Amino acid sequence: MADFPDVVSVATKLKNEVIRYYNVEDDEWRLTKKTKDTTVWRKPSEEFNGYLYKAQGIVEDVANRIVDHIRPGPYRLYWDSLMTSMDIVDEFEENCCIMRYTTAGQLWNIISPREFVDFSCTADYEDGILSCGVSLDYGEVKPGYVRGFNHPCGWFCFPLKDNPRHSLLIGFIQTDLRGMIPQSAVDTAMASTLTNFYSDLRKTLKA
Repeated sequence: MADFPDVVSVATKLKNEVIRYYNVEDDEWRLTKKTKDTTVWRKPSEEFNGYLYKAQGIVEDVANRIVDHIRPGPYRLYWDSLMTSMDIVDEFEENCCIMRYTTAGQLWNIISPREFVDFSCTADYEDGILSCGVSLDYGEVKPGYVRGFNHPCGWFCFPLKDNPRHSLLIGFIQTDLRGMIPQSAVDTAMASTLTNFYSDLRKTLKA
């Protein structure tokens, strides 16, 4: 993508936006789903007519290895049960890339398969790591898919001070699935997808 704008400025704007979500006060979030080891909240998105979701949980591994399994690369497709394909379209310095990926249908295919093209970057943040992304309107949509759009999203991973072999993983996700989908179906899918994401990640890292 030779015509892509300045990578540093795009990455900086994206990281600053996700950091702003990280600093939102606790009382602005509404609890959506809680399992034994993962909690999901939401608040109205400022980007589209949907929700910004926050997920949090402890993962038993070091931060670098956890983020290596989350960011674009060979690990992600291996363990993420929702992702059905992933290609790195372009790579840049500053640990940034553009990826195209597809996701499986959800809720008995009420939500049909989606395709996304995202700009992604990974950087150090405080004593941990931030991996974040945002969708681009790029290229033709694959036949049989609806093009979804991720507004600024990101994952913060911090080693626990009292046990650095364990990490706190906090995610911020706001995905416009587009298409004709009831909002209640979107809400159910997003909360379940996030708790399953943590569960699948934990199983993979333990294995």
